[in-house]
Amino acid sequence: MTSRQRVYAALRREPADRVPIFMWLHPDTARHLSSLLEIPDASVAEAMGNDIRQTWVNNNYAMEGIVHEHDGDSHLDFWGVKWVKRHSFNQIESFPLASATPEQVLEYRFPEQHIEFLLSLMQPVLDAPGDCFIGCDVSPCVFEMCWRLRGMENTLLDMASDPEVAAEMLSRCADFAVRVGEEACRRFPLDWFWTGDDVAGQTSMMMAPSLWRKLVKPPLQRVFDVGRSHNLCVAYHCCGALRPIIPDLIEMGLNVLNPVQANCPGMDALELKREFGSSLTFMGGVDTQDLLPNGSAADVRRATARLLAGMTSDGGGYILAASHTIPPETPDDNIFAMYAEAGVSREEIFDRAAQIRLRLAGSGPAPRPI
Repeated sequence: MTSRQRVYAALRREPADRVPIFMWLHPDTARHLSSLLEIPDASVAEAMGNDIRQTWVNNNYAMEGIVHEHDGDSHLDFWGVKWVKRHSFNQIESFPLASATPEQVLEYRFPEQHIEFLLSLMQPVLDAPGDCFIGCDVSPCVFEMCWRLRGMENTLLDMASDPEVAAEMLSRCADFAVRVGEEACRRFPLDWFWTGDDVAGQTSMMMAPSLWRKLVKPPLQRVFDVGRSHNLCVAYHCCGALRPIIPDLIEMGLNVLNPVQANCPGMDALELKREFGSSLTFMGGVDTQDLLPNGSAADVRRATARLLAGMTSDGGGYILAASHTIPPETPDDNIFAMYAEAGVSREEIFDRAAQIRLRLAGSGPAPRPI
């Protein structure tokens, strides 16, 4: 099967030659594997067997797509958010609307003049070799985009004490995601529409579910509807304990839920599969906090085997992924053990890396399907 066929089989809850994979790597992990496999960082996902290719066309580009060499390096993004590299990740240093009055908040304008550039980020994805499943990431969509502009505390206070201003700003965040999403769906041969809005922490939602339903759900529905109107599967990323709103997300037309942080209350992957597996495909669930960095290779194989068996109990409905990026302290043997349990051997990975080196040298054969 090609990667595209494999992912579609999972979405239809049908058996495939192996479980599809969409693994995210910590930047330091990617650099390490790049050195180990003797290929560029950008080719590591292909060598490791990722079946899905996608990139960011909204503010997550500013967080993940701009890569600094040294901790302390910074940039000001198109939205006016200042990011600083700390411990290999870009983190927000200042929020453009942190000190704004309600009137100033409503005067803010989103960077529509940069939409063409943001959409151009999809070209390398479209040019990637092989028959991969193609996605476009329009996150953060509503609440998370709002707090990146206003600050978390201010945003939550606005939602509680000035709901009219909060509702208007949340709606405008959605407007921008809808605008870039509509253009992406119109221009590109997409297979799914990737959304995201972190609204939960490690132990609970960041707000009462009732407040989420009142202020966040309606604009998020408009973002989901972009993908639905183009007959695309809608995927949604939200870290943490979002169990209380999973029925709402299904009602809204969600197809794929990520990342399934099983260590959070209510987020045990196998329990979610039993309860919601007839409505959702799940992506994630491999523990990155303890299992991958601290377990043995045998531990990783056992846990991955249990996860795969439970999450594909209906024939499919699962995409193998970790609950976060694979951390740099993860032993190589643990990474390869997880892939081996999914049907991708160490030998296959190194063989694919050799093919990539030949191709980049200009003398290699066409890539074989992942």
